[in-house]
Amino acid sequence: MFPLGAAVPDAVTIAIISDTHGYLDHRIAEVISNCDLAIHAGDIGNNAVLQQMTPRSGRVFYVQGNNDTPARWPEAEHPVLAALCEQQTLQLPGGAIAVEHGHRVWDTHRYHQRLRKRHPHARAIVYGHTHRRVCDTQEVPWVINPGAAGRNRTFGGPSCLVLTVAGDKWRVRKCCFDPMPRGSKRRTRNGAMLKNAALTG
Repeated sequence: MFPLGAAVPDAVTIAIISDTHGYLDHRIAEVISNCDLAIHAGDIGNNAVLQQMTPRSGRVFYVQGNNDTPARWPEAEHPVLAALCEQQTLQLPGGAIAVEHGHRVWDTHRYHQRLRKRHPHARAIVYGHTHRRVCDTQEVPWVINPGAAGRNRTFGGPSCLVLTVAGDKWRVRKCCFDPMPRGSKRRTRNGAMLKNAALTG
């Protein structure tokens, strides 16, 4: 994929996903294909998930989750696994996004407080691990979790976030889909969008 630190345009859309555990819902993959960049916040599961993430620029940023271990990845893909890091920072117009899986934050009662303390200079913090969709934009840095983009513990269906950055203006949108039964056929192109909420800052 592409290293962080490279220049990005002044206006950009970023698909944010997490917790695929080896399976990326095709509707989430379609959302990614309509964005400029993509972020995966860990518990990827295999290299096939990364290959299915095809934003318009081809640039995908990702971190290692607690389940991204040699025992859980195909042996042939261990070199890809070994290249994963625990944290990434993406510089964007108007600020930086800090990305980590979140499993190192032990105090679940003060999860967001701990994350903000770990990344005080970020404008937004992306994490996964809990499989729970969260958009805490009440203070800076924002703390956001896209939920699970696969089929395990999606809590209502697979989901992702789309962050739109235009200069100093940031806007995050939730994309949530109906759960898909295991073994079911692919749905139509538009899927079944349940929620399309936007937050700005």
